[in-house]
Amino acid sequence: MSKTTKGAGSGKPAEVMQRHEQRRITLTLNGRARSGHCEPRELLSDFLRHELGATGTHVGCEHGVCGACTVRVDGVAARSCLMLAVQAEHRSIDTVEGLAPAGQLGDLQDAFRRHHALQCGFCTAGILMSCADYLERVPEPSEAQVRDMLSGHLCRCTGYTPIVAAVLDVAAGRARARAADHDATRLEACDA
Repeated sequence: MSKTTKGAGSGKPAEVMQRHEQRRITLTLNGRARSGHCEPRELLSDFLRHELGATGTHVGCEHGVCGACTVRVDGVAARSCLMLAVQAEHRSIDTVEGLAPAGQLGDLQDAFRRHHALQCGFCTAGILMSCADYLERVPEPSEAQVRDMLSGHLCRCTGYTPIVAAVLDVAAGRARARAADHDATRLEACDA
């Protein structure tokens, strides 16, 4: 049962949820509309795992330090352990499951496999999500830039070197593909 209180400075009533009250949340998860129920204090990481079954999102420190729970919220990497599920209402959430929607490994996942960039795998999903976000914003990073981006993740198994190699491999492959597309477009324009 909800009660209302005056909203801060707005003069309008603000909804206040009571403890143990369930709220239905609707969001877009990996491109599909999904909904579920949560308490007002439930973390997005727990909601994704337990209510929506997106168990690729791992929960490590629950303080935003380790990066294992990283997802993309409206296209931007974010720690799902620092966000309440109710804050995800009507937003787009991408998890590691969305990196391979057709059941095939994406180029980033395949590079991690080829470079042995994972050991136990616990931190891998969060690292993959940060790398996917980063490569969209910085398509041709240097090794130092990749290492700086990865500094927000704790991995106790790999030593990071294979992860850096995998990210740089993907960046180089995507750069070659962009150059080939550019050349093909230029040739088509010349033929027309």
